[in-house]
Amino acid sequence: MKVQWYPGHMAKAKRLIQKDLRLVDVVIEIVDARIPESSRNPLLKKILGLKPLLIVLNKADLADPALTLTWVEYLFRKEAPVLAVDSVKGEGVNAVIPAVNELYQKTKATTKNNRRLFPRPPRCMVVGIPNVGKSQFINCLVGKNVARTGKRPALTRGPQWLRVNQKQNIELLDTPGVLWPKLDNPVSAFKLAVTGAIKEEIFDVEKAAGELLIWLSQHQPQAIMQAYRLTEIPADKQFLLIQIGKKRGFLDSGGTVNCHKAAVHFLREFREGKLGRFTLDLLKDCRKTILLTHPPNPLPLREEVRGRGI
Repeated sequence: MKVQWYPGHMAKAKRLIQKDLRLVDVVIEIVDARIPESSRNPLLKKILGLKPLLIVLNKADLADPALTLTWVEYLFRKEAPVLAVDSVKGEGVNAVIPAVNELYQKTKATTKNNRRLFPRPPRCMVVGIPNVGKSQFINCLVGKNVARTGKRPALTRGPQWLRVNQKQNIELLDTPGVLWPKLDNPVSAFKLAVTGAIKEEIFDVEKAAGELLIWLSQHQPQAIMQAYRLTEIPADKQFLLIQIGKKRGFLDSGGTVNCHKAAVHFLREFREGKLGRFTLDLLKDCRKTILLTHPPNPLPLREEVRGRGI
């Protein structure tokens, strides 16, 4: 399969965000609570400038709750108002509209004569990288399925205006997920891959799963042992993946474990929270409690995408 990194729709989405930014009052940046730093596009900060910003840590139900609280406090002190939400169950979403309205009241909506306009609903642009749950968040906020959702990145291909019900009275501009052209930080690339922000066609699934197994073995070994009913964790990550494949029944003819299927399944279970709640991005203040003692190796890419600027 031929894979193009930073495809045309992403470049187009970036241009549309720049163009439509003048139409909105508040920007809502959706971030993956499991990787609050790695899932923020550094290009967005330059594009958004001084536009009022609300940061939403989505998928909080999949992240470590204590570390999520630490990130909320840190980002609030450093940058902007922050909310942690679970868009699937709707937890925390009710606080979004009051936060938007508070930011909106601080903006200056004026005519050319510098006179106050008649009140109108605040217009919000929803931005974020692929697969952080923007569409799920919008559907939860609106109260019905108006945005396309899925477990794969890059489902939203163009901007669309959506109106929240009359009672809430705000307008949302949904935008496609945009990554940056060059992922030169191998640790961040690893985190984006295992949480689903990067398509699996672009990286080596087995090696990424192996790196995640090492991380979990060092920090939450009981999660692996309980999920796959293991009495101990092998030191060799490939053998551990084989054990998982056996437990899940991914056997080819002759009883050989299909490691690729085992890796895909393992990553899916991690992303869906079936192994537990984990936060891969750690603040310096948290490192005394949880250390990333084994930084992942550079994200292994498939041969057809090497040299494409990732």
